[in-house]
Amino acid sequence: MSANLNYFFELCKGTPSKKMRLDIYFYFSEMIKTAIILAGGFGTRLQSVVSDVPKPMATIDSKPFLHYLFVYLTKYKVEKVVLAVGYLHEKIITHLGYNYLGIEIEYSIESTPLGTGGGIQQAISKTTGDALILNGDTFLEIDLTALYHYHTSQEADLTMSLKRMTDFDRYGTVSIENNRIVRFNEKKYCENGLINAGVYICSKAIFEKEKMPTKFSFEVDFLTPKLLDIKVCGFETDGYFIDIGIPDDYKKAQEELPQKFDI
Repeated sequence: MSANLNYFFELCKGTPSKKMRLDIYFYFSEMIKTAIILAGGFGTRLQSVVSDVPKPMATIDSKPFLHYLFVYLTKYKVEKVVLAVGYLHEKIITHLGYNYLGIEIEYSIESTPLGTGGGIQQAISKTTGDALILNGDTFLEIDLTALYHYHTSQEADLTMSLKRMTDFDRYGTVSIENNRIVRFNEKKYCENGLINAGVYICSKAIFEKEKMPTKFSFEVDFLTPKLLDIKVCGFETDGYFIDIGIPDDYKKAQEELPQKFDI
């Protein structure tokens, strides 16, 4: 797991504190086993260069972008992925099937677009307990074990990965106080700020107790109005981040991702 073995030996020298007991627990505990990948969008901004497949199937060095996400999940021994699919979903199913790189796949098919919130709500109904959630068009190099450790230690309903960016206008920003997300800010030019990096740990229970429509935006319609009702924590990482949503960054991913995965 993520704990350093020498650090573990240090923990054993004295009476462990609460934090140390947590670290020992997570050193021996298992990682979250189920992930949801949101792969149902149209990819409108990328259609000038990728138009015949859904965006998560855009090829990087002859392999679909989803391949790299699955490779990363195998590192953390994820056993099952629920793929939330819609647009051209048949092409995803044909390529990946129902088991890919040893990971079981179940499909949550959106016959009509459900939005990010509706997509998560439908997909998470196929899981039990907490679920790891990823966007199918972004890759974030993050220690998923540490993210899960943090989520559990904070007793959060949802934990969102955050990435600090400079000189950008493509993303809205997040305001955080005492580890909790307190506000989502609209997209505008920003010299420096934290963005939602698209990887979450989410409790299934928050969807079971909140009555939401079939179609809605996860951030706008769910998280923003309910920040006072549920505990949403932020986990900042400085790991590598790529979003293939526009042609320039898709080209950048062609050069960088294979190197990241030593392919």
